Amino acid sequence: MFRLPFLVCLLAVLAGFGVPEAQARTVYRCVRDGTVSLATAPEPGSRCEARQIEDDAVQLPNLWGRMGVFSGTLYEREQDGQPVYSTRNLPGSRVYLKFTVATPPGEPAHPGLGKVGKPRLNMYPKDFSRAAKKTGVDDAWLRAIAHAESDFDAAAVSAKGAKGVMQLMPEVATEYGVTDPFSSTQSIDAGARHMKLLMRRYKGDLTLVAAAYNAGIGTVARYGGVPPYAETQEYVAKVTALYDLYLRALGRKSAAERPAQ
Repeated sequence: MFRLPFLVCLLAVLAGFGVPEAQARTVYRCVRDGTVSLATAPEPGSRCEARQIEDDAVQLPNLWGRMGVFSGTLYEREQDGQPVYSTRNLPGSRVYLKFTVATPPGEPAHPGLGKVGKPRLNMYPKDFSRAAKKTGVDDAWLRAIAHAESDFDAAAVSAKGAKGVMQLMPEVATEYGVTDPFSSTQSIDAGARHMKLLMRRYKGDLTLVAAAYNAGIGTVARYGGVPPYAETQEYVAKVTALYDLYLRALGRKSAAERPAQ
């Protein structure tokens, strides 16, 4: 069985084929109609993102996402007069090798327990107001996160082990001195303080803030942005929609539009 690091390494080496002195290899992660492929050049008709992989990298990144164990084929074809390798069968391709990869079985990302619906301004108004004033994090944003995370259920526990209104993971709760994760006051206060840290880290980029709150700072760093997990991408979209709804409900203008990711 060829494992993922082998395939990524192979693609990285092939990307630098004929340039043995190169210090890094470029692998393209290409998405089309909900399917993912890895390639040594951008694929026509796909949305591709270039990733640089250092020759001496200790740990190769997972460019597939969470897909379990699956088998595929690495194809070879010519593009602009050059040999190109891809895991997608495009016109003119010929089989280069067969492979099986095992992607990570799980990530800290989760879809959240709340659904997009009507704003609920009656839920813990004093706690949200106090936390917003204390940290400077927008009240509407905190409410959107709580709505997406737990639907304001102080007793909520996710499959990943997150607890309370703001769905704090145990290590986050401990970091912020939470003694009762099911206390709405403690949960919202700690969630707001953690959000303040994320706001500073990502310079107010709410897309990255939401992604990091959902999947973790390390995961966002590993992918250089929103990770390619359906849970996180759906979560970011949900929080963005809820933020707009809470801004309107609080009598403020809608959230500013931003380019699609």
